[in-house]
Amino acid sequence: MWFDKKDPRAVYMDIRKTELTACDGRRIIISPDIIGDFRKMPFDDNSFKMVVFDPPHLNQLGLNSFTAQKYGKLFPTWEDDLKSGFEECMRVLQKEGFLIFKWNEYQIPLSKIIEIFGVQPLFGHKSGKQSLTHWLCFMKN
Repeated sequence: MWFDKKDPRAVYMDIRKTELTACDGRRIIISPDIIGDFRKMPFDDNSFKMVVFDPPHLNQLGLNSFTAQKYGKLFPTWEDDLKSGFEECMRVLQKEGFLIFKWNEYQIPLSKIIEIFGVQPLFGHKSGKQSLTHWLCFMKN
């Protein structure tokens, strides 16, 4: 999604930092600026004008599959985790800041995620060959 993960205007956070060879031989490098958990971000309240929330989307996935290694896998507590992550994103956003949320509904429908968040997005867009990936925009009041 990023044109340049090292762009000085962006802070790339992931819970993992690793370099590995995937099950199919491809090299995977995950090298965030900050190692952190989206459920408890290491940032002050009202820190950012925009946050992009792109959590793992799949919960039925082999732990050593390429997709799990590259993008992560939802924990069994995924519903609570995503709710906490959404609330953390809103906490670190400045007033009238924007949250861009990316979700692929291959396994879990977007309607379930919006129900968990309890907030309707301002707008969104479907993308991908089967239109299963959604980009949503929320605004902090």
